[in-house]
Amino acid sequence: MFRPCIDLHEGKVKQIVGGTLSDAPGQLRTNFVSDRPALWFAELYQRDGLKGGHVIMLGPGNEEAARSALGAFPGGMHVGGGLRSDNARNWLDAGASHVIVTSWVFRDGHMDEQRLAELVKTIGKDRLVLDLSCRRRGDDYFVVTDRWQKFTDLKITRETLQTLAHSCAEFLVHAVDVEGLCRGVDGELVSRLGEWSPIPATYAGGASSLSDLETVTRVGQGKVHLTIGSALDIFGGTGVRYEDVVAFNMRQR
Repeated sequence: MFRPCIDLHEGKVKQIVGGTLSDAPGQLRTNFVSDRPALWFAELYQRDGLKGGHVIMLGPGNEEAARSALGAFPGGMHVGGGLRSDNARNWLDAGASHVIVTSWVFRDGHMDEQRLAELVKTIGKDRLVLDLSCRRRGDDYFVVTDRWQKFTDLKITRETLQTLAHSCAEFLVHAVDVEGLCRGVDGELVSRLGEWSPIPATYAGGASSLSDLETVTRVGQGKVHLTIGSALDIFGGTGVRYEDVVAFNMRQR
């Protein structure tokens, strides 16, 4: 299934090339900056019944836009970016169906099990999505945090996914090495998620055509959803028409 997105940077809806978001001036590479507000995209997704997408706040200055989107589609989207145990409940109250957490549950490159348990206790595992966005090293994939700049020691394995599934409802996995490049999905990562994850996962990164959506659905064994960003026409892309992914979802229901 297709899962939509609203990526926010400096209050605007953007499509950013993965791995270029950092504090270094001039490093950011942007594929698209919308002249439409986040609210417009949320209303579009609600109209077409596209639940389960994500609103991601990339840095400061995005809270107002995120809240407007969640308010327009209450219970329809996940929200992430700077989420912690002390503010997660507020975002659920703002209309998010789930909160997405990544960097906060890692410290010094390690998974902080105490923080994860605290988060689960605060909001419940059924409202939590763990962001396991990763980069490849050799034959393995390792979770990266802090705007995808820092490697952790957490490797994507069957055991990792099965263990973490006890603490969340879903996984969100950006394939950072191909994110925003529109050169095709990382089929090996999708295959591993489909084979190893006992809960639903949303994959993002590299999708360039409708056939990528068909491939992810097949290779992911129906458990892996796909987010399409820069290739989608509503984000300035030419590879995938929005109306086609809506029709695809309708056929899958």
